[in-house]
Amino acid sequence: MGQAIDYTLSRWEALNRYLDDGRLEIDNNLVENAIRPTALGKKNFLSIGHPEAGQRSAVIYSLLGSCRRLGINPAEYLQDLFERLPKAKTSEIKSLTPTAWLKVKRAATRQST
Repeated sequence: MGQAIDYTLSRWEALNRYLDDGRLEIDNNLVENAIRPTALGKKNFLSIGHPEAGQRSAVIYSLLGSCRRLGINPAEYLQDLFERLPKAKTSEIKSLTPTAWLKVKRAATRQST
Protein backbone atom coordinates (compact mmCIF):
# COMPACT_ATOMS: atom_id res chain seq x y z
CA MET A 1 0.00 0.00 0.00
CA GLY A 2 2.84 2.33 0.85
CA GLN A 3 4.41 1.79 -2.57
CA ALA A 4 1.12 2.65 -4.27
CA ILE A 5 0.77 5.85 -2.25
CA ASP A 6 4.40 6.81 -2.94
CA TYR A 7 3.87 6.18 -6.66
CA THR A 8 0.77 8.37 -6.69
CA LEU A 9 2.35 11.21 -4.72
CA SER A 10 5.49 11.24 -6.86
CA ARG A 11 3.31 11.68 -9.97
CA TRP A 12 0.68 13.91 -8.43
CA GLU A 13 1.37 16.93 -10.66
CA ALA A 14 1.16 14.86 -13.87
CA LEU A 15 -1.93 13.03 -12.62
CA ASN A 16 -3.73 16.33 -12.09
CA ARG A 17 -2.52 18.14 -15.20
CA TYR A 18 -5.83 17.49 -16.97
CA LEU A 19 -7.53 19.69 -14.36
CA ASP A 20 -5.51 22.70 -15.55
CA ASP A 21 -6.22 22.21 -19.24
CA GLY A 22 -9.70 21.19 -20.34
CA ARG A 23 -8.37 19.83 -23.64
CA LEU A 24 -6.56 16.99 -21.86
CA GLU A 25 -8.25 13.69 -21.19
CA ILE A 26 -8.11 11.95 -17.82
CA ASP A 27 -7.28 8.66 -19.53
CA ASN A 28 -5.78 7.40 -22.76
CA ASN A 29 -8.83 5.53 -24.08
CA LEU A 30 -8.69 7.38 -27.41
CA VAL A 31 -5.14 6.14 -27.98
CA GLU A 32 -5.99 2.64 -26.79
CA ASN A 33 -8.91 2.46 -29.21
CA ALA A 34 -6.80 3.81 -32.06
CA ILE A 35 -4.08 1.17 -31.65
CA ARG A 36 -6.40 -1.75 -30.94
CA PRO A 37 -6.45 -3.03 -34.57
CA THR A 38 -2.66 -3.11 -34.57
CA ALA A 39 -2.49 -4.83 -31.21
CA LEU A 40 -5.03 -7.44 -32.27
CA GLY A 41 -3.17 -8.17 -35.49
CA LYS A 42 0.36 -8.30 -34.10
CA LYS A 43 0.52 -12.11 -34.14
CA ASN A 44 -0.16 -11.96 -37.87
CA PHE A 45 2.64 -9.44 -38.30
CA LEU A 46 5.31 -11.68 -36.75
CA SER A 47 6.06 -13.19 -40.13
CA ILE A 48 5.75 -9.95 -42.06
CA GLY A 49 9.11 -10.60 -43.73
CA HIS A 50 11.56 -7.71 -43.81
CA PRO A 51 13.34 -6.53 -40.63
CA GLU A 52 12.20 -2.94 -41.27
CA ALA A 53 8.60 -3.91 -41.94
CA GLY A 54 7.52 -3.18 -38.37
CA GLN A 55 8.81 0.39 -38.54
CA ARG A 56 7.21 0.91 -41.95
CA SER A 57 3.90 -0.46 -40.69
CA ALA A 58 4.05 1.86 -37.69
CA VAL A 59 4.50 4.87 -39.98
CA ILE A 60 1.55 3.85 -42.15
CA TYR A 61 -0.67 3.16 -39.13
CA SER A 62 0.29 6.55 -37.67
CA LEU A 63 -0.64 8.34 -40.88
CA LEU A 64 -3.94 6.50 -41.17
CA GLY A 65 -4.72 7.04 -37.49
CA SER A 66 -4.07 10.76 -37.87
CA CYS A 67 -6.32 10.89 -40.94
CA ARG A 68 -9.08 9.16 -39.06
CA ARG A 69 -8.73 11.46 -36.03
CA LEU A 70 -8.83 14.55 -38.26
CA GLY A 71 -11.72 13.31 -40.43
CA ILE A 72 -9.57 13.10 -43.56
CA ASN A 73 -10.40 10.60 -46.30
CA PRO A 74 -7.26 8.39 -46.12
CA ALA A 75 -7.43 7.44 -49.81
CA GLU A 76 -7.54 11.10 -50.87
CA TYR A 77 -4.68 12.01 -48.53
CA LEU A 78 -2.47 9.08 -49.56
CA GLN A 79 -3.07 9.67 -53.27
CA ASP A 80 -2.01 13.30 -52.93
CA LEU A 81 0.91 12.34 -50.68
CA PHE A 82 2.23 9.72 -53.11
CA GLU A 83 1.94 12.15 -56.02
CA ARG A 84 3.74 14.98 -54.22
CA LEU A 85 6.30 13.08 -52.14
CA PRO A 86 8.69 12.07 -54.96
CA LYS A 87 9.09 15.74 -55.99
CA ALA A 88 9.14 17.17 -52.47
CA LYS A 89 12.22 18.73 -50.94
CA THR A 90 13.26 17.75 -47.43
CA SER A 91 12.18 21.20 -46.21
CA GLU A 92 8.64 20.54 -47.49
CA ILE A 93 8.05 17.26 -45.65
CA LYS A 94 6.35 18.94 -42.66
CA SER A 95 3.73 20.38 -45.02
CA LEU A 96 2.73 16.83 -45.99
CA THR A 97 1.66 15.70 -42.51
CA PRO A 98 -2.09 15.07 -42.21
CA THR A 99 -2.58 18.14 -40.00
CA ALA A 100 -0.73 20.51 -42.36
CA TRP A 101 -2.37 18.90 -45.41
CA LEU A 102 -5.83 19.47 -43.95
CA LYS A 103 -5.03 23.09 -43.11
CA VAL A 104 -3.99 23.76 -46.73
CA LYS A 105 -7.04 21.93 -48.07
CA ARG A 106 -9.41 23.94 -45.85
CA ALA A 107 -7.75 27.21 -46.90
CA ALA A 108 -8.11 26.25 -50.58
CA THR A 109 -11.77 25.37 -50.04
CA ARG A 110 -12.42 28.75 -48.41
CA GLN A 111 -10.73 30.58 -51.28
CA SER A 112 -12.75 28.76 -53.92
CA THR A 113 -16.08 29.64 -52.30
